[in-house]
Amino acid sequence: MGKTQTLGRAAEDRAESMLSSAGLRTVARNYRCRSGEIDLVMRDGKHLIFVEVRYRSSRAFGSAAASVDADKQRKLILAAQHYLLQNRWQGPCRFDVVTFDRDLGGRWIRDAFGV
Repeated sequence: MGKTQTLGRAAEDRAESMLSSAGLRTVARNYRCRSGEIDLVMRDGKHLIFVEVRYRSSRAFGSAAASVDADKQRKLILAAQHYLLQNRWQGPCRFDVVTFDRDLGGRWIRDAFGV
């Protein structure tokens, strides 16, 4: 595993811990399909939450939050639709983003974008 993958995995671990401490329950990690990947799938009461985790060690190319652009959102939505079909989920869902910027720390953005 390369350095980038190791940092990404550590960020996912931190995000999962942060969200679990807030009462969310992990349903899946690194859900992959042809359309893309969802870092974390979690439950918050009646809601299913698709979580994108981003880490930036430098702001030279923008913040971690800014890296979840329209193209990335489209891929996440397609992957989430696949997950919903495969798991026959009928309840409400949303997309959250957890970011870690070296100089800004961690941030949980609830309902970061919609469909």
